[in-house]
Amino acid sequence: MQVKFLPRTVVILGLVSFFNDAASEMITPLLPVFLTAALGAGPVVVGLVEGVAEATASVLKLVAGRLDDRGWNSKGLVLSGYGISNTARPLIGLAFGWSWVLLLRFLDRVGKGLRTSPRDAIIAASTDSHLRGRVFGFQRALDHAGAVVGPLLAFALLGGGVEMRQLFLLSVVPGIMVMLLLWYGLPATPAKLATDQSSLSLGWGGLDPRLRALIMAAGGLALATTPEVFLVLWAQSRGLEIVWVPLLWAAASAVKVLVAVPGGYWSDRFGRLPVLVAGWGMRILILISLGLAGSSELTIWVLFLAYAASLAFTEGAERALIGDFAPVGKKATAFGLYHMTSGLLALPGAVLFGALWQWFGEAPAFYTAASLTALSVTLLLGIVTATTRS
Repeated sequence: MQVKFLPRTVVILGLVSFFNDAASEMITPLLPVFLTAALGAGPVVVGLVEGVAEATASVLKLVAGRLDDRGWNSKGLVLSGYGISNTARPLIGLAFGWSWVLLLRFLDRVGKGLRTSPRDAIIAASTDSHLRGRVFGFQRALDHAGAVVGPLLAFALLGGGVEMRQLFLLSVVPGIMVMLLLWYGLPATPAKLATDQSSLSLGWGGLDPRLRALIMAAGGLALATTPEVFLVLWAQSRGLEIVWVPLLWAAASAVKVLVAVPGGYWSDRFGRLPVLVAGWGMRILILISLGLAGSSELTIWVLFLAYAASLAFTEGAERALIGDFAPVGKKATAFGLYHMTSGLLALPGAVLFGALWQWFGEAPAFYTAASLTALSVTLLLGIVTATTRS
């Protein structure tokens, strides 16, 4: 089973990402509305829930990556991760307080943490280096395609009179498809020999300088993060009705589908760094525009979609760079280190953004995010330039 240059393993994992994101994105765009309107939480709580969720996932991505490199079965880790997420996530529909949402989001992200690094390492190992950007772009495109379908399902169900809590429970249906695909479609990964722990140490100084620069820059970007759930609140504050939120979210995911593969392809052809700088530079301009924007419905849609495009454009290049320069036999750990750095800084970043929003208003929050993003891009360019000259 192949799609042009894609091996079966990559196709199956792409389809898994599609159905998993369909399940996840039935819920995610409505979660800030559920927290604030149904459960009475404020922007700081929204930031706390998202920050804790992403930090949890990212720490476990490093743990799972190291377990994978030490001989744990990759398919077993991937199965466990998707299983935990698709069990916990629908239960948000039964929550009657924001603390319960926090717990269930925590469990959902535990599953994400367990599966992501082993999955990325499987994909990297299944593909030649000259195609790696396109392959990761393909996987991200299917992931975003699922994020189109999920909100559209939510939009249709809400329009048909289904309550928000019932909709959350119904997300179990695409989750079942995820588990069936993994169980019956993903080839068994080869048995690995347990490796001595000392040989798996991933010393910071031993990493390729370009890889170190990417990890540090990714951490800075995570600190500067503007979680997309806050863009939902931003759109609502400018008059967007709740029923349109899933449709806007679906459109943003459709844009990501269109952008992810070309971004990965261009990183193969023109280099990783130019694609990263272009995407991150676009993000800075959009964040400033979000702070300045008025209440025009067209403005809401254009800026929301443009921000989604800036996020997706660099995803393939970032992951491909990890695959390019991570040491042989330690790629899953390197992916884990990359994800962990981003996730740990996402927690204070999300809480900081929520606090700035709640105490000083939307515009200062967006301007601060833009400034921190600019510092991160400058850091990346400075380190890479110094490395090239030395």
